[in-house]
Amino acid sequence: MIKEATKPMMKASNKDRIFYSQVNDINATTLICIGGIHGNEPAGVNGLQKVISDIVVNDITIKGNFYALFGNMNALKTNVRYKDFDLNRLWTKDEVESMCIDDDGNYEFEEKKEQCELYNTIKEICDSSFGDFVFVDLHTTSSPTVPFITISDSLNNRNLASKFNIPIVLGIEEYLDGPLLSYINEFGHVSIGFEAGQHDDENSVFYCEAFIWMVMEKLGLVSKRDFEYLTCNRILNIENGFYEIMYRHCLSESNQFKMKPGFKNFNPVLKHQSLANDGISEVKSPLNGLIFMPLYQKQGEDGFFVVRKLSKFWLVISTVLRSLKFHQFLRLLPGINRHPVNDYCLVANRKIALFLTIKVFHLFGYRKKIIVDDKIHFIKRDRKVIPFT
Repeated sequence: MIKEATKPMMKASNKDRIFYSQVNDINATTLICIGGIHGNEPAGVNGLQKVISDIVVNDITIKGNFYALFGNMNALKTNVRYKDFDLNRLWTKDEVESMCIDDDGNYEFEEKKEQCELYNTIKEICDSSFGDFVFVDLHTTSSPTVPFITISDSLNNRNLASKFNIPIVLGIEEYLDGPLLSYINEFGHVSIGFEAGQHDDENSVFYCEAFIWMVMEKLGLVSKRDFEYLTCNRILNIENGFYEIMYRHCLSESNQFKMKPGFKNFNPVLKHQSLANDGISEVKSPLNGLIFMPLYQKQGEDGFFVVRKLSKFWLVISTVLRSLKFHQFLRLLPGINRHPVNDYCLVANRKIALFLTIKVFHLFGYRKKIIVDDKIHFIKRDRKVIPFT
């Protein structure tokens, strides 16, 4: 058995990005928690440090492996979301391939250095173990909110997320390019995001702490006797339900966007209701639904989202269809072709996509949509596990 604890620190190297690790069985489950990928969201780091303190003080042996990682270390030092570019928007194929130092030994911008170190750290961890990997990315929001989970819509992600009595939001990968967890999903690993509350709310730290313990318990890494299970279970007993993102209000660099005060996550909004001002005109909701992640900070690319609750019937049907691999029948329809390289991608002409509606593709697990050469590429998140590269 290898048991290692490293003291939290803020130096910039691959090793120091891991501020705690306990490795006991390289063939068992490995949990990797990341805090502070946005530097103005320190609650995840603070929650992890509370968990680590209890593990060390009580000499708790993890039944598997556990790592705690810093996200954007430089931005955490100054409590800003990012220095030059949002680190949680850099995880596209092109951006990952461009992680390199120039001829003078410098990175293109600050977050490229952070990304390279974080990537190398994750790769080293994945290369060192042979069991299942589970990633948890810890966040907070600029507006008041109850804790909630965000996931890419794979059955493995759903299976873990549904073990919690917390709102679960699907489909964010359809609207955002380059989140870390979407990139990790490309390799088939379970990955969930946890939003603990508002940035400055001290309760956000306690929610992060409770969620980390509960994830470890659900994965069998600790027992209920190792932590205050009843307390953690009680404070995370909010609401069991899945939500789907229907709309994203994207901001441009010149936008003087300002939310109207008082909106909280999951508040009902009506079609044409005034929600914000962009410096030129009012910004209104395009549909009835629930407001999600309204922006109350200076940095950010997303003004707000609108979500709606998914029916249990739709969730059951989609689970059955995916489990039985019925998605293969979509390939038989005229106007839809299998991607020549990517087994998890369907290429559809616009007329067929309009005829079937996006909802049908969602039902079969194809959520990410990319337009290439006037064709729509639908990408599936249910994947076999492959090596992290």
